Amino acid sequence: QVQLVESGGGLVQAEDSLTLSCVASGRTLSPFTEAWFRQAPGKEREFVAAIGWNGATYYADTVKGRFTISRDNAKNTVYLRMNSLKAEDTAVYYCAAGSGGSRAQGYGNWGQGTQVTVSS
Repeated sequence: QVQLVESGGGLVQAEDSLTLSCVASGRTLSPFTEAWFRQAPGKEREFVAAIGWNGATYYADTVKGRFTISRDNAKNTVYLRMNSLKAEDTAVYYCAAGSGGSRAQGYGNWGQGTQVTVSS
């Protein structure tokens, strides 16, 4: 079992940037795919980005070109750099580890989430 802890959320203005971190413990992240999902109030949890063990990245269309996912395997840490933030990016952001894909069912390990609020 992998324990995931997110950090870096907060309140920012529109067009600001923010970097989220997700530190894993309990076991190495190899060979998991790491992903970020988000859930806004009253909405379903949605896929944001994923990165495979080989470094291949995948993004939701809504964040492509603005968000960048990366991982430091030596530190068991995954990052989500978010640029040009919009009010609609406001959500709780969750880190996940699992077999991959854009569906939550593909991930068996989840963090507790970190709140990101973007004011317009």
